Amino acid sequence: MRTFVAGQEAHGDFEFAELALGIDVDLFRGPLESETDGERAAREDAARDVLADLRAEAEAGDEVAGWDALYADALTRTVPFLRAARDHRAGTGEAA
Repeated sequence: MRTFVAGQEAHGDFEFAELALGIDVDLFRGPLESETDGERAAREDAARDVLADLRAEAEAGDEVAGWDALYADALTRTVPFLRAARDHRAGTGEAA
């Protein structure tokens, strides 16, 4: 079975959620690969701006934006765990 959201085919649950919610998961969670300090700072700045916009829209009465803000905010807290797990698998022993 093929699944489409807004005319785009979703390949898997993760992509379906991204398309349905309109949230770029990597923007808030961060990429699973390494990124430079500059890349991380730019991504986090953009994520803060988007999250601020979502919160403002939610305060203005947009319930969907409110749920999107909650989801995006929760994604920002997943980064340390994912990086720690990746570093552990790579054998570096570094914590996030």
